[in-house]
Amino acid sequence: MREFLILLAMAITTNITAKPVYEHGLLDIDGSETSLLKHKGKVMLIVNVASRCGFTRQYKGLEELYEKYKSKGFVVCGFPCNQFGKQEPADEKEIKEFCTTKFGVTFPMFSKIEVNGATRHPLYETLVGKDSPTKGNVKWNFTKILVGRDGKPIDRFGSLTSPSSSKLGKAIEKALGE
Repeated sequence: MREFLILLAMAITTNITAKPVYEHGLLDIDGSETSLLKHKGKVMLIVNVASRCGFTRQYKGLEELYEKYKSKGFVVCGFPCNQFGKQEPADEKEIKEFCTTKFGVTFPMFSKIEVNGATRHPLYETLVGKDSPTKGNVKWNFTKILVGRDGKPIDRFGSLTSPSSSKLGKAIEKALGE
C-alpha cells in the first residue's frame, strides 16, 4: 500500500509541474499575449528561427509545409531566437517584415525567446527539458520539434533536416493520421 501511495504522489506531482504546451503564456510577433491553445488538437511543428542564418532559407520550406498540411490540422509555429551566433538581432517588427516580404510567411510567428539555459522559455522546457521525449539542448537555429495532436512532443529534427525532407514529411503525415 505504501509503494502505491508513493507512486501516486509522484504521478500527481509530475502532472502538476509538467505544464502542457498549450498553457504557456506567449507573445505573438506583434507583442499581443497569446498561447498555443488555439492550436489544441493540431499537429504542430515548433521551430526556433533566425533571419541571418545559413538555414534562413528554410522559411520558404516551412511555409510550403504549412500550406500543404494546414487543412488537415497542421501548423508551423516560428519562435525567433538570438542565442546561436546572434543571428536574430532584429526586433519583432523587423522580423515580421523580413519573413513576410522575403519568404511569404503566413504561419504563426511569436516574439523572441530563449530556448536554452537558465532563461529558457517554459515552453521549451516542456519541449526539450529533462522530462521530454525530445530532451536535450537545442543545438542551432531551425531545430524542429514535432508535437502531436495531444500536445506532446513526438520527434525532433535538427537544422540539417530540410522542411522538404521525406523523413520530416512522413513524420508529419503519421502524426496527422493518429
